[in-house]
Amino acid sequence: MDLTQPDSALSVAPNNRASSDRPASKNHPDTPLKSDHNAAQTAGVASVTLLMNKLGDYLTSSEMKKVKEAYRFSDEMHLGQIRKSGEPYISHPIAVAEICADWKLDAQAIMAALLHDVMEDQDVKKEELIERFGAPVATLVDGLSKLDKIEFQSQIEAQAENFRKMLLAMARDVRVILVKLADRLHNMRTLGFMSPEKKRRIARETMEVYVPIAHRLGLNNIYRELQDLAFSHLYPVRYRTLSKAVKAARGNRREVVSKILESVNNTLAATGIKAQVYGREKTLYGIYRKMRNKHLSFSQVLDVYGFRIVVDSFANCYVALGTLHALYKPMPGKFKDYIAIPKLNGYQSLHTTLIGPYGTPVEFQIRTQDMHHVAEAGVAAHWLYKDSDASLTDLQQRTHAWLQSLLDIQKQTGDSAEFLEHVKVDLFPDSVYVFTPKSKIIALPRGATVLDFAYTIHTDIGDQAIGARVNHEHAALRTELRNGDIVEIVTAPTSRPSPNWLTFVRTGKARSAIRHHLRTINLAESTELGKRLLAQSLVAMHIDPQLPAELVEKLLNESSAKSLDELYADIGVGKRMATLVARHIRTLMESDPDNELPPLDNEKKSQKLDPVVINGNEGVSVQLAQCCQPIPGDSITGQLKRDQGIVVHTTDCDVAKRQHAKEPDRWIELVWDTELTRRFDCRIRVLVDNEKGVLARVAAEIGESDANITYVGMDDDRDHLMKQLHFTVQVEDRIHLARLIRNVRKIPGVARILRERG
Repeated sequence: MDLTQPDSALSVAPNNRASSDRPASKNHPDTPLKSDHNAAQTAGVASVTLLMNKLGDYLTSSEMKKVKEAYRFSDEMHLGQIRKSGEPYISHPIAVAEICADWKLDAQAIMAALLHDVMEDQDVKKEELIERFGAPVATLVDGLSKLDKIEFQSQIEAQAENFRKMLLAMARDVRVILVKLADRLHNMRTLGFMSPEKKRRIARETMEVYVPIAHRLGLNNIYRELQDLAFSHLYPVRYRTLSKAVKAARGNRREVVSKILESVNNTLAATGIKAQVYGREKTLYGIYRKMRNKHLSFSQVLDVYGFRIVVDSFANCYVALGTLHALYKPMPGKFKDYIAIPKLNGYQSLHTTLIGPYGTPVEFQIRTQDMHHVAEAGVAAHWLYKDSDASLTDLQQRTHAWLQSLLDIQKQTGDSAEFLEHVKVDLFPDSVYVFTPKSKIIALPRGATVLDFAYTIHTDIGDQAIGARVNHEHAALRTELRNGDIVEIVTAPTSRPSPNWLTFVRTGKARSAIRHHLRTINLAESTELGKRLLAQSLVAMHIDPQLPAELVEKLLNESSAKSLDELYADIGVGKRMATLVARHIRTLMESDPDNELPPLDNEKKSQKLDPVVINGNEGVSVQLAQCCQPIPGDSITGQLKRDQGIVVHTTDCDVAKRQHAKEPDRWIELVWDTELTRRFDCRIRVLVDNEKGVLARVAAEIGESDANITYVGMDDDRDHLMKQLHFTVQVEDRIHLARLIRNVRKIPGVARILRERG
């Protein structure tokens, strides 16, 4: 989709389509300008010649004929349209096709590149494309077209749904994203003609979605260019400043770079290694990110330049590494072997940082020609789109697995925004590599936990996980994994996912699987809670909760729910508001002249509902907030959260107050049940003298007070004269907690004890 084309642009219809459907205003600033037909045609022919020359190198004559047909159709459809740059619109599809031709994509992908805007801009139907160019090409173009004809509640929802459509199309055929990335690359190259606000929006979208996708697919050339282009439009002043600094440094360090190149070439030749040695400059965004993350000035970023060594064989990668280490001293901890353990996107190289002349750190990358090809072109180096192929490379198999995971997440996800949230998590480039007990390598995002590992192996293993052994030692599910860990999952058939798991899992697959389980397995709890909430709201509006069948049918038709239980469940998990559903029911009843309802005066309309009674045993439909950890006896309030049901806070909780100010309609009054059968977690902090045995005395007194300790932590004060003990204890209610606090306060050496919040 051409992002340099204004959002409100009116397409100029070609002669064979009814122009009355899209009237063009000559005075509107965003209306594409009429151009001279001959001039546009000449410009198109001139630019299409280079494309055809590239395609002639690897396509057959019959395939070339089909591509030319697609070009002529696209040219006809975009006739009269001019880009903001002043070029004929057809120049954009041609440029996208040229980028695809550089990757040597097949004829169908090239045709899709030429046609990628005709459905969106010119109302060409998919059926027409199938008839003219075949189903595969039409499916590719459809996957590249936005959902502009559907009305969404917000721009964010529309954007999320468009991304979901594109990513799912990509999961079925990776050529969709290759053409889309080519489209985005050309749009970013010509973004300078747009308004500053639109530049920033498009650049941010590129940085957040398209840059990570390009990296995940190993398209490093596009990844680096998109990153720098987005950086230049997001932070133009910083970009220009860094650009000047790099140019100045380039001159200052020319002597050092030349000396290193000469030394490396001579040393490798003396060893008998055939190699190509290139000087390599870091991208401006790479330098900026390092400065920002490590709080460095530009002068402190010493490794602005690096070197790439391409050798003729796998074995010579390691021979070259040893030769370099003999030439310059390696920096400890700065060696990475991505040949033995490739990155998620298939990247393979040896990385080492050496102390070069004048004490300057210099990074070297060593790889074979094949590795270099994959490093630059990624999945496009061996692009794939078939569902199964015995000859798939390791990179293709990993890409297939990731694309398949998109389909798995889609099946378990409630809406497009949630789907995009899960996918974005998996697009972060930093990875950690761990091993199964049988030495299979599993790659996970940095920060991933034992539970993420379990869900990566299989959804059932994740659902039933109760613990793990990491490097043969027992570990909790929330344990963060590090490179080289050997992980074995311990399962139990009776184990089920907990809502708390969502607070520490890292991967999209784990998060979507947990949410899917909580939505489906615990449906009965959510349904019962939703039924109670709706009944309460109906009674407050003088309506009998036992609704007549004809009213239920009308309500379900208008609410798009399949059954009354589904409507209750949606209320129970926070997808629908009970008060709004009750008001809708009253409106339906008032529209029926046979129904006589008592009027709601202003006092009744503003009257608060009776509090909902909770006992803490409702399961996942009612959760106690971790920020304030309410216990019986606390004054409490409840927030209806989407897909989480009711989250219980104390009324004086700062987090609750902030959330209430943002969404006051999502809060209800709660009270504790008089019959409680469980204990509740509560945090306490004890300030004690720094003396021997004090921790044991405090812990013993807590036990004597009939409270169970589930967590203990300790830290010093500034002068190391006192210690702070942090406990999580399980108590029955506030009275029980008050008794415990009184007992602990009497212990010699205890200076202060208080309940901890936040």
